[in-house]
Formats: sequence, structure tokens, C-alpha cells
Amino acid sequence: MGEPDLALHRLGGIPLVEPGDNLPTLLQTAMREQGLHLQPGDLLIIAQKIVSKAEGRIVNLKDIKPSEQAQSLAKETDKDPRLVELILRESSRVLRTRPGLIIVEHRLGLILANAGIDRSNVGGDEDTVLLLPEDPDRSATQLRTELAAVTGVAPGVLIIDSIGRPWRLGTTGVAIGAVGVPVLTDLRGEQDMFARELQVAEIAPADSLAAAAALLMGEGAEAIPAVLVRGLPPSDSRQPAATVLRPGHEDLFK
Repeated sequence: MGEPDLALHRLGGIPLVEPGDNLPTLLQTAMREQGLHLQPGDLLIIAQKIVSKAEGRIVNLKDIKPSEQAQSLAKETDKDPRLVELILRESSRVLRTRPGLIIVEHRLGLILANAGIDRSNVGGDEDTVLLLPEDPDRSATQLRTELAAVTGVAPGVLIIDSIGRPWRLGTTGVAIGAVGVPVLTDLRGEQDMFARELQVAEIAPADSLAAAAALLMGEGAEAIPAVLVRGLPPSDSRQPAATVLRPGHEDLFK
């Protein structure tokens, strides 16, 4: 008997998430309505936005007082100084700027435009913005624990976001929080099909899965904030999502 087929199931029907909502309950309801129930080895891939919303990471720019640094950078980039203040608060350093764009190293280590702060698919007026989760790995672990408590099954959990690439147009999904799924797999020392030893083969399974799920979720009004993946090899990996971030001493481009 061969390996089971890999299947990805969109989880729609989840209502707009508000601060304090119980995500495990919402996810379980969405699965049940589609005739799905968690099984050992399942993986849930969840859009960052609903995690941030549930955790109350919503900010109204009316409440933000920009610093002198933020006001100066706002003039350079033609951006709202209140938004720039939030970007600076969420970042460890500013890497590149041009009118309309600020590229930063987020405090989580991610390289992001505008520190991942977003207005799309966020309710409220134009002054309402959403930050990334405070600790996405912790969020993923908590979701796994709570789902196990109510279903008896502890699935893998990926929290993903759409991120641009410096040398390619368009965005793709990447894992920003993870538990129960390999984040980085080192194949060096193994053999290819011609018995040659692999020298530099490291793969990023979590990011590959995140990219696949992002295609199913969409970026507009699709309202698909989660995907159930079934058929993966079982894993109890505790690698944090940051495992794939290249160490500073290996980075030739920053």
C-alpha cells in the first residue's frame, strides 16, 4: 500500500472574527459543516488575519501619536505618520524606503513591507489597521492545545501570511507560526536517484504548504481563512517558524 493522497480542504463559512472569539470552536464548526472531523496527522493552516483579530491586534490610528522620527520618515515616504509610527514600533530596523514603501526587519525577524500592518479585509474605517500576532508560534501551539482538548486530536498548526519577495513580483504564503509540522528539513548527506550525495539540499516544507494554502484562501473577498491538509507524514516537530530565517552572518544582501 502506498502513501495516502495529499488532500487540501478549504474551510469556508467562518464568520468575521472579532477580538476574543474562540477560534478552535469556529474552526471545528466549519469542519463539521463540511463533513470533516480532525484525524491524527491532520494539519490546519490558518490565515494570520483571523488569529490577529481574535487576539485583539486591531489598532485605530486615531489613537497613535507619531514621534519625530515617524514624522520625518513619513515625509520621505509620503505615508501617514501615524502608520509609520506603528511600523517603527513593530520593527527592529528599517532596511529600505522609497515613496509609498517602507521595508523593515520585523521584531519577529521577518523582512516585510510596512511591518506586515494591513487594512485589507479588516472591518472599521480607514483608520483601522491590523498587526501581526504578538507571538505566532505561541498562538499556533495554543490553538493546537485547545483543539486537542475539544476534539481529542492534536493537529499540526501553521499560521501564514502573504509576503513579497525581493527578486520576484507578487506575494506568496509563508509560515510565520508553526507547531507539529517540519519547518526546515536538511537532506544533506542523503542520496539522489543516481546515488549522488546531496550537498546543499535544505527544503522548507512549512513554507511550501503555506504557499499551497494561500492559493486556496485567496487574497480578496473569498472569505476562506483556513485550510485543512490531510495525508502528510505524521510529525510532532517543535521547530519554530523562525527556523527558516537566514542568520545574519549568512545574509549577503541586507
